[in-house]
Amino acid sequence: MTTKKTYSAEETKKIGGLLAKKIFALRPGKKAVIIGLLGDLGSGKTTLVQGFLRASGWKKRITSPTFVLMRRYPLRGKKFKNIYHLDAYRLKSSEIHHLGLGDTIKDPRNIILAEWPENIKKKNWEGIKVRLAHGKKENERVIRLQ
Repeated sequence: MTTKKTYSAEETKKIGGLLAKKIFALRPGKKAVIIGLLGDLGSGKTTLVQGFLRASGWKKRITSPTFVLMRRYPLRGKKFKNIYHLDAYRLKSSEIHHLGLGDTIKDPRNIILAEWPENIKKKNWEGIKVRLAHGKKENERVIRLQ
């Protein structure tokens, strides 16, 4: 387990960028790379995703998928073809099939960044876990990679 502390949104984005570089160094496996982002509201999950997407080459605006539930970011010229950013905060496990995640998970060229993955109780949903927490200081975040 790796633990890092950040003291600004920019530092949290840098951690997201470092995570992206590690993921892009991997070879696609048998299924999508799933990264579960766990933490309270405002703990930096979407900020970390923004850093991840910037490091992957995404140049357009990056917003939380809170109301649309999932956003797809197509990649060009990389061994991975899509990054999906999922916000499962309001989802019930029984509703997850409506998003069509079955095929998304089966494709080893996909990366799925899932906020609130604990709301998804589904087979094949294991992956890397990143826990984000508020620190003792106002802008401090504690990020644990498992």
